[in-house]
Amino acid sequence: MTATAAISALCIVSLSGCSLFTPVDIDTHQYVLSTIPVDLPAERTHAVTLSVLVPETVPAFATPRMAYTSQEYQIAYFSRNEWVETPAQMILPLIVETIRRTHYFSAVRAPPDLGRSTFLLRTEILELNQDFTSDPAVLRLTVRFDLSRETTHQPIAAKAFSVQQQLDERNPYAGVVAANEAVGRLLRDLARFVIENAR
Repeated sequence: MTATAAISALCIVSLSGCSLFTPVDIDTHQYVLSTIPVDLPAERTHAVTLSVLVPETVPAFATPRMAYTSQEYQIAYFSRNEWVETPAQMILPLIVETIRRTHYFSAVRAPPDLGRSTFLLRTEILELNQDFTSDPAVLRLTVRFDLSRETTHQPIAAKAFSVQQQLDERNPYAGVVAANEAVGRLLRDLARFVIENAR
């Protein structure tokens, strides 16, 4: 190989190095849960307060990865679609704002500003999953709420709410839309549950 050919070959390798060794840039789409129901019960404000703890989550859904099921007994995750935060991080402020908008409590607190309150609300996210095994596909959301008196830790009421919301299409974005609709329905039920039991 002549010196000129060797230099030319070296230039070609140098110029192509970026495309050969640089990781491929794959766009990841990030989505949020942000729905707060508008048709909430309007209450007279009472001289009681509520602290809302950060929701606990079963391990399969304690991640920003967006879960789905395409065959029975299996949970998988989309590779290019995910939540911007974990479900617990997104749902906590929605719970707090929903209950505040009922005006039932004189104060509704969340970490890190908990302080002492009359009542304590614990939340456990049991499922947030796009289920493609059914026809039509559905978004499944199941959350358990436990209300207790903070000072005595005396349980007052506990209930698991399960919501199924149909997907308009069989794709991740349709699942996000359905998830937001399901969250709105669940929060409406939660508001009634808390008001009925925080007496």
